[in-house]
Amino acid sequence: MVNTAYDTAGQTPAASPWAAVGVSAFDELLYQAILNQPDAGAAGWALLTGASPARVREACNRLLTLGLLQPPDSMGGLRAVDPRVAIRALIRRRETESELLAANAEEMATAYEAGLLREEPSRLVEVASGEGAIAARLEEMYARAEHEVCLFDTPPYLAPAGPQVDLQADLLSRGIVSRGIYSATGLEDPKVLSRAFRMVELGEQARVLPSVPLKLLVVDGCRALLPLTASAAGGYCAVVVWHSAVTEALQKLFELAWRQAAPLGQAVDDGGLSESERTLTRLLAAGMKDEAVARHLGVSLRTLRRRVSELQERLGAASRFQLGMRASQRGWV
Repeated sequence: MVNTAYDTAGQTPAASPWAAVGVSAFDELLYQAILNQPDAGAAGWALLTGASPARVREACNRLLTLGLLQPPDSMGGLRAVDPRVAIRALIRRRETESELLAANAEEMATAYEAGLLREEPSRLVEVASGEGAIAARLEEMYARAEHEVCLFDTPPYLAPAGPQVDLQADLLSRGIVSRGIYSATGLEDPKVLSRAFRMVELGEQARVLPSVPLKLLVVDGCRALLPLTASAAGGYCAVVVWHSAVTEALQKLFELAWRQAAPLGQAVDDGGLSESERTLTRLLAAGMKDEAVARHLGVSLRTLRRRVSELQERLGAASRFQLGMRASQRGWV
């Protein structure tokens, strides 16, 4: 068998699978001769391949380096390594080399993008106008995520949440880390709160702040998407920022907010909390005001405050802050 095959439809050469692991056409031919006539020696293999002994010796050295032959020992001359073992080892080596090349590609891409930015700074940003264009950029950024996605979630909500929820769910199913910081005012909307807890159930790491400065998505610390307008009056308009000092600053902004935010967890049943009490601890942990919590629970402010007092008494907490801390220590939030 030789290293080149032919496509019978177009009669064009097709590369042999051996080429993928660095074995040339002649080296493959020689290896096949050695497998078929292991005792022929260099002179016999030269006759079988129609090559000079010198060329055969050079090829044998390459096959030794590739691990397809084992060196001479006290039992005799060159011997072929079991092809099942040798070829698997070659494949593993090529996979490792490919992974290293891919890592180098990322480093080179960073230098390439930096060069483009120096040449033409306008490449730093891309404006996406309209719901469709923004949705397409979101999908692309989630699909390209390799390590982590970080987001700020805050009103106003101009587009349906469904598509982004699906993108986040798919992201989490791929083992990508997702961290979200939600604004307490946004979580006062039952739909937003339900979506946030759904993301936590799927594996998102979520935290809450009384207010979040802006909507933001940062992917792998090097690509960011954020709105160009601060309110609903501006319509659908966002900007994609490519790897630069700007994306590094946005990632640092997220990390600073993350350290200041409170965990948004799913309360667990410790055998002593009722369903309504578990819900109450989750809402309190989200930093909601009494009025918003009461609306979610469908109770009056007086009833709400009574329930909070009862929880404080059960945990020996003198304040809501202590209540939150002790509930967290028990795994309730």
